[in-house]
Amino acid sequence: MWQQKSFENEANKGILYLVPTPIGNLEDMSFRAIRILKEADLIAAEDTRNTKKLCNYFEIDTQIVSYHEHNKEASGEKLMEKIKQGFKVALVSDAGMPAISDPGYELVQAAIHEQLTVVPLPGANAALTSLIASGIACQPFYFFGFLHRNKKEKRAELEKLRKQRATLIFYESPHRLKETLAIMLDVLGNRKIVICRELTKKYEEFIRGNLEETIEWANIDEIRGEFCLIVEESPLQEEEEQEAHWWQELSIEEHVNHYIIVNSLSSKDAIKQTAKDRAIHKREVYQAYHIDE
Repeated sequence: MWQQKSFENEANKGILYLVPTPIGNLEDMSFRAIRILKEADLIAAEDTRNTKKLCNYFEIDTQIVSYHEHNKEASGEKLMEKIKQGFKVALVSDAGMPAISDPGYELVQAAIHEQLTVVPLPGANAALTSLIASGIACQPFYFFGFLHRNKKEKRAELEKLRKQRATLIFYESPHRLKETLAIMLDVLGNRKIVICRELTKKYEEFIRGNLEETIEWANIDEIRGEFCLIVEESPLQEEEEQEAHWWQELSIEEHVNHYIIVNSLSSKDAIKQTAKDRAIHKREVYQAYHIDE
């Protein structure tokens, strides 16, 4: 166990700051975030070019170093050494929260492993910004992020989420949006969905409807920008309850035979499963199947 006291002896220790940056509108940058970036010894950035533009806008002249998906191991080790030496390092991604579908998680893990102070700042986040304006239930919610690029893997991921009793939140790129919506309709059914794009920018847009309607929209509209998809929770609870008792009209013998014929179970396993379904003792099922037949 380690109890981190974030601001105890703050001036004399190394700190990893997690600094959110605007997802579109630069006015969303907080006063504290600007101060931390100015006071830090280093800014670790996913894309140094984008971060330089941000820093120039707010007149921040702190040194910027690269920390991204492809150099995170080597760069992370160097940053850890700096923090151990007492440096203040501010981690930023291109937009939004570091470590949320962006680099940062491994760096935070490494810092905690070394019992180095990690201080998060609140700020812009595309997922929550989309959720609160969607009109779909805000809680509980399940944030997934980007689905797999491969169709088969994407379908498998959605199958696992199909019965999730929570609002689902995804990120998606423009060139994969149509495919993702089509697979969602096939796997999840025609649920309500809100497609959010260009958040906080001049052309911010929310496309609200069901999956069939948004697929039609995607086929005629120009697909541009990064997307956040808010999908309503599984409406399958009643169906699931009915499925759970599919055997009610069957006799015990028919119930056991179903597992033997359809599921290719042995008679022993079929009896065991039948007893579990009906919440009765195996002996009772065995007697009804073997003795009463």
